[in-house]
Amino acid sequence: CSDCITVRLKFLNDTEEVAVVRPEDTVGGLKSKYFPGQESQMKFIYRGQLLQDQGRTLRSLHITDNCVIHCHRSRNVTAAATLPDPGTAASDTGSFPLGVGNLLVPAVMVVLAAVWYFRINYRQLFSTPATLSLIGVTVLFTFLVFGMYGQ
Repeated sequence: CSDCITVRLKFLNDTEEVAVVRPEDTVGGLKSKYFPGQESQMKFIYRGQLLQDQGRTLRSLHITDNCVIHCHRSRNVTAAATLPDPGTAASDTGSFPLGVGNLLVPAVMVVLAAVWYFRINYRQLFSTPATLSLIGVTVLFTFLVFGMYGQ
């Protein structure tokens, strides 16, 4: 059509899809046209702003020809739809999922603490280079932990 514009829908894995739309189309219409049945899962981001108002037109958002809209498909919406009533379910929003990545830092801390215990109590088993290496690993690990978690 003569008044249609092309909008690039870019996903997190750097794939793109070209959408041909009218400036009068709404955000909700764009979702339903290109993601039927997944409208509630799709999040659109344009110029750093989350497009939450489904009734806003693309023209009112200043979306022009060849603009990029970043798309994110959230999986939490479908999981929340299948859960029982939130008032009766236990909430664990502040907890971390249990995994190897989350257990690696505490495991290394325990190992370092054990090695320091043996270094202090059994000095004769540690040479000077071994002690210096232990100090270096401890300092490096401390900087790593503060860099990751000390924001």
